[in-house]
Amino acid sequence: MTKRQEFKVVKSYAGFEVREYKPCVIAEVKIAANYSNATSAAFGSLFSYISKGNKTSEKIAMTAPVITAQRSEAIPTNEWFVSFVMPAGSVLADMPLPNDSRVVLRELDSERCVALSFRGKATRQLIEKRTAQLRSAAAKENIALLDETRTARFDPPFKPSFMQYNEIVIPVNLNARP
Repeated sequence: MTKRQEFKVVKSYAGFEVREYKPCVIAEVKIAANYSNATSAAFGSLFSYISKGNKTSEKIAMTAPVITAQRSEAIPTNEWFVSFVMPAGSVLADMPLPNDSRVVLRELDSERCVALSFRGKATRQLIEKRTAQLRSAAAKENIALLDETRTARFDPPFKPSFMQYNEIVIPVNLNARP
């Protein structure tokens, strides 16, 4: 079974959770494409990296989810960051360097996020709907959010769409005053 990115639930609300994600390392590719093509366009480079496509030819365990993110409202709507989360306990200094220059390794600190789970094919239309739903629910609870929005996909694209499990994850703005 594929391991998942580690977090703990801080608080549950009707329809969403506040989570504390543990520090982790991600391998990511920045891609200019429409949403429906972004993940598949970046997936090959990321999969190659964990499948011995690195300077030490080391195989790295697959971890769920595959994350597709837009970092802020200011970036072009077709610029995406697609990433794989490295196995729990990974540190940047110990990760093999990628052979593909498009793959960038980044270490993330722990962070607090809101998350909304949903089933179905993660189309742009459904993601926009769920993102608006999550942002509205968080605002009602006076939880300030950052501009970045992440779509976390947990299932392969060949799984029947009605069975696919996904999440919208948005970082909390810890500097905002309630």
